[in-house]
Amino acid sequence: MSIIQNKKAFHEYFIEDKYEAGLMLEGWEVKAIRAGRAQLKEAYITSKDGALFLFGAHISPLQNASTHIHPDPVRTRKLLLHKEEIERIMLKVQRAGYTVMPLDMHYKAGRIKLTIGLAKGKKLHDKRATEKEKDAKREADQAMKRERR
Repeated sequence: MSIIQNKKAFHEYFIEDKYEAGLMLEGWEVKAIRAGRAQLKEAYITSKDGALFLFGAHISPLQNASTHIHPDPVRTRKLLLHKEEIERIMLKVQRAGYTVMPLDMHYKAGRIKLTIGLAKGKKLHDKRATEKEKDAKREADQAMKRERR
């Protein structure tokens, strides 16, 4: 079940490969995500000391959060992946010029997971072509819907 998607990533990049990663979260973050207070719009992923980290993901704390915790909505969160997966991702980033993007935050077996993707940037004409395809598909769907009536 999807919690939030990064629509900007699909608009700005061609997604070549996807991986599923766990997230190291604090208790207040889990509660806030379950309440739908997460945002991936400005988020990005970088590598540091052989691990991947999520930067810029905004998780707004709940109003009734504990008084002894001082939540940081945009703190850096570590991604949990197997070592081989991290090495494979970083090799593609260094050699082929890919970018690692957060795509989707979802539940899996009661845990919160993040789908990350290896992406290549789109040029302006690619974005226009994608928009034309979406518009054509939308018009065709609307025409089919009118035909059924």
